[in-house]
Amino acid sequence: VIGALGEAFQNDTGITFTYNPTGSGSGIKAVQEGRCDIGLSSRDLKAEEKDAGLTGTILAYDGIAVIVNPENPVADLSVETIAKIYKGEITNWAEVGGNDAEIVLIGREAGSGTRDGFESITDTEDACKYNQELTSTGDVVQTVASNPNAIGYASVASVKDTVKMIDVEGVTPTTESIQNGTYKVQRNFVFVTKKNAELSESTKAFFEFATSEAADELIIKAGAVPVAR
Repeated sequence: VIGALGEAFQNDTGITFTYNPTGSGSGIKAVQEGRCDIGLSSRDLKAEEKDAGLTGTILAYDGIAVIVNPENPVADLSVETIAKIYKGEITNWAEVGGNDAEIVLIGREAGSGTRDGFESITDTEDACKYNQELTSTGDVVQTVASNPNAIGYASVASVKDTVKMIDVEGVTPTTESIQNGTYKVQRNFVFVTKKNAELSESTKAFFEFATSEAADELIIKAGAVPVAR
């Protein structure tokens, strides 16, 4: 998302844009220490970070769909059940109202942002018993589409009709349910800035562009959900 926004901003204004992709904690710390203008975080700020003079502005939402093969009769799972499936505590679809078949766990490779988001939301970090770890969203979708017993996850915007998105606790993943927070498998993409510090003219111009309606199309194209306006 930020790469797409930065490139568009640089092309439009000629202002140099530098993005250093680190983890959320590093981005937050860099703002706190004055080493960068805007920090990027895929989680909300903690109370102590806000108390230290930082403020967070939600830029977009990352909605992660849990997907199965269209032949799979299972249509709704809780976050807790999804976690148990991925941790290998539930191993047969019959245990969750499906066919009597072993569940095949498909996920992304270590270091993937989608995997990081999925595992942090479902509280399954370092506990998933993947059958296959794939290097792209397209591969996950394709593998689930070709295996009636597979389950996987992918950013909502990337899901094709070759697979079925599972409702989570009765809520279908849609732009609206992600924006209003009722769909639970999602996380915020946050801009972190210093509360009382004046942004430079060029930083302010980028901040205003990235949080405006003009950026929505780029955010969608990059696979995320823009904020409701």
